[in-house]
Amino acid sequence: MLDQVRAFIQENQLFDLENDPVLVAVSGGLDSVILLDALHRLGAQVAVAHAHFGLRGDEADADEQFVRQLAKRYGLPYFAEFFQTKTFAEKEGISTQMAARLLRYEWFERVRQEQGLAVIATGHHQRDAAETMLLNLTHGTGLAGLHGIRARNGYVVRPLLGVGKDELHDYMAERRLTWREDDSNDSSLYQRNLLRHEVLPVLREINPNLDNTLQTTAERVSGAEEIVRQYIEQTRQQARRDAPEAVYLSIATLQATTATVLVLHELLRPFHFSYAVVRDIAASFKSTAGRQFDSPTHRLVKDRDQLVITPRRLTQFGTFQLAENQTDLLADGLRLRAETHAAAGFEVPRSRSTAALDADKLKFPLTLRRWQEGDWFMPLGLKGKKKLSDFLIDQKVPLNLKDDVRVLTSADGKICWVVGFRVDERFKVSEETAQVLTVQRL
Repeated sequence: MLDQVRAFIQENQLFDLENDPVLVAVSGGLDSVILLDALHRLGAQVAVAHAHFGLRGDEADADEQFVRQLAKRYGLPYFAEFFQTKTFAEKEGISTQMAARLLRYEWFERVRQEQGLAVIATGHHQRDAAETMLLNLTHGTGLAGLHGIRARNGYVVRPLLGVGKDELHDYMAERRLTWREDDSNDSSLYQRNLLRHEVLPVLREINPNLDNTLQTTAERVSGAEEIVRQYIEQTRQQARRDAPEAVYLSIATLQATTATVLVLHELLRPFHFSYAVVRDIAASFKSTAGRQFDSPTHRLVKDRDQLVITPRRLTQFGTFQLAENQTDLLADGLRLRAETHAAAGFEVPRSRSTAALDADKLKFPLTLRRWQEGDWFMPLGLKGKKKLSDFLIDQKVPLNLKDDVRVLTSADGKICWVVGFRVDERFKVSEETAQVLTVQRL
């Protein structure tokens, strides 16, 4: 088995056996004990890490003592951490299993960095990969879930991933290794154990070489996943445009893709849209503009020829005032800077992010607020007044960006600037202007 493990480490470039120090995660169970013994015999520079989750009383204490003695027997550095796993799970609103996973991997990485170690090695083997692959398939998954467990994920490596369970038992018997048995591994309360004890034995009757078959399938899926990843990245570069106010995706580019729903789901993954919602988004491409779709964190609007994605705003914008001599105003993430200038020689900025206003026509304090239905103003360069709602339609402002539009008003209630869009004609800088107030959106 040692030659098999060495070859797997080298072929997958997990780490350099001669030069890279390794932190081995050892629970005290069979797999992690074999991993520690194998890496030690292969000449790797090894340190041992044990996570005590405070879940199994005296049994967990005995596990920690066993691993501590094991590290001492090998003459290796030993690190242990004692977690309040249930407390953490309740605080975060997650399962105990998920809490244990988060706690241990965060701690492993902290030890790795503090001790200057190259990688973190875990005892996952071929059968673990098969179980993970089938469990993901049962829950529903994309390509990422069908490759099972990766040989390397960041700094975490799995040197035993190419080794079958029978080979591990043979190695254990040959080496006369001892280990600690976790009774929870036999409980059918956990989904993985139910799959392991009830489902996989039936599948192995159909295919005795199931673990190896699934590993081969996972390798093929990984190759296909890389092809898809490259295709999606090319599409991302062509379809996506990032702006300060939103992320935009070109509908025409998306419609030209192969497997549009799959591609769109991957592009929207950072914004947490489910596959079911993505199907509805793709179906909306030929519909009229304005349809909205929500994820837990973002809102997407199907505009005329693009998808517009913005963070979901859970609270309404407040109302803020700018005093006459005040320079800076920070309002719900929007920062404004006000400065007074002599009109002589002043050039009106062309940027929409800066308003140039006749200071003598303003009444302070100025008020910054969200626009409202019924608002109207007199857009600079146009004759007469216009409803702000109609103005935003003319400006082709997507529905979800309309929520972010704010106006700056004089103390008499008149809108002097639709922030980021247009100054009001009544407050423009003219030949009669003596002083100019510029308000810049930073």
